[in-house]
Amino acid sequence: MAAVLEENGCSPPAGDSDVEAGEGARHKLESLLNRNMRIEMTDGRSLIGCFLCTDRDCNVILGSAQEFLRSSDSFPVREPRVLGLAMVPGHHIVSIQVELENLASPHYL
Repeated sequence: MAAVLEENGCSPPAGDSDVEAGEGARHKLESLLNRNMRIEMTDGRSLIGCFLCTDRDCNVILGSAQEFLRSSDSFPVREPRVLGLAMVPGHHIVSIQVELENLASPHYL
């Protein structure tokens, strides 16, 4: 039975401390739902959008996402490209910044 659980990516029931840590992480993720965030990717692009969900592979789904390209000498800063719903693979994420709620203009942590 344990072999089947591990094969499917699930693990057998853990101790109380593991459950409490998992619950804390779950509550932190739930507090980020529907918040605007900026994700910087390995290729230099940045995506800004509403955090909708994630999975155990750290893939992130953003709603109403916009893509911003890094400016360089050959490419000047351009208008953002509207993507809508976007899935960002976890292995391409360099950093994630969450927008502060209480300020009029967008500021990221």
